[in-house]
Amino acid sequence: MALAGIAARVREYPVAAILELGSVLVCLLLFAGLFVLLLNGVPTGRGDPWLALIGVGVAFVLFWTALVPLYERTL
Repeated sequence: MALAGIAARVREYPVAAILELGSVLVCLLLFAGLFVLLLNGVPTGRGDPWLALIGVGVAFVLFWTALVPLYERTL
């Protein structure tokens, strides 16, 4: 698919494009964050960075498995 075709689709469905591109970005950040935390070793104390990573992952999963289907059902 040509770049012009991709741009036309993004203009046609801007909200969907933002959601999909945002999802890719969140997945990449979660993946990178996991490896950064693994390189730092086992958490000591409360492990706040690990809790933050888990919290972002949980919010991401809840968004796609609960909120998006609920929104689509109301359409």
